[in-house]
This record gives sequence, structure tokens and C-alpha cells, in this order.
Amino acid sequence: MNIYDFTMKDNKGNDIPLSDYKGKVLLVVNTATHCGFTPQYNGLEKLYEDYNEQGFEILDFPCNQFAFQAPESDAKIGQVCSLKYGVTFKQFAKIKVNGKNEHPLYTYLKSQKGDKIKWNFTKFLIDREGNVAERFESKVTPAEISTAVEKLL
Repeated sequence: MNIYDFTMKDNKGNDIPLSDYKGKVLLVVNTATHCGFTPQYNGLEKLYEDYNEQGFEILDFPCNQFAFQAPESDAKIGQVCSLKYGVTFKQFAKIKVNGKNEHPLYTYLKSQKGDKIKWNFTKFLIDREGNVAERFESKVTPAEISTAVEKLL
């Protein structure tokens, strides 16, 4: 099993098979629009702009589980991220990353690197074969993981 076995809903309600990303380096991030780490969207977009042409993608999964910091609809989250942070990478529908109703994608990610997600902006770096290469906690900024991204590219 790897990340390509999952199909996710994007923020417009479309089914997106993660197998569409085969051969790319991925950064999977649980996000929120009203979090102390929300300004990391700027750094994520910079990372995306710097490495996208080399086969790098960011998969953004908003999550409202941590202090209800992503209360908007999926469409509104997309608008906020686009207008306020200039986000152009792929955004998905809100999901749960912990607990009884957590999405199986996050059950899988956590089984590979670490356990419970502690907060928004936890990042999983996926290699070109779909394996979880590294996990970065919320406080680790996108700029701090650029070297890890470069190694996988």
C-alpha cells in the first residue's frame, strides 16, 4: 500500500485519484485558515513555485479539528487562500486527521511516520514512488524543508 491507493475529494467535490501524482514528489499538509501557522501558506506557495516544474506538488487538506480553525466551506477556504496567500497548489476538501472519523489517508500516513497529528500544518514528504519519506511538525517552516524536497527531486 502507498499513497497512490487513495482517492480524495478536491475542494470542488471532484474525485481525485492520488495515482494522478505518480512519479512526483509530494508534500501533504493539513491546514487551517485561522491558525497561528496559517502564514505558512506563503512559504508553501514559494516552495511550490520553486520546485513545481521539477515534479513537486503540494496537496492541501484543510482540517477543522484543532480549535475549529478552518470553519469555512471548502470553496471559501479556497478563496481565502487564493486571495490572501496567492495559493495555486491543489486544495482538497476538509478532512479529519485524527480520531474515530479520521480519513484513511491520514491513518496510512501516520502508520508510516509518527502517530497522532498534534496540530495544523503537519507536513508529510512523499517520494516519487509514493512512500512517506519524512514528517515535519507544524513549527517546521516550508523554507526549512526545501533541502529535503531537493534531495527527492
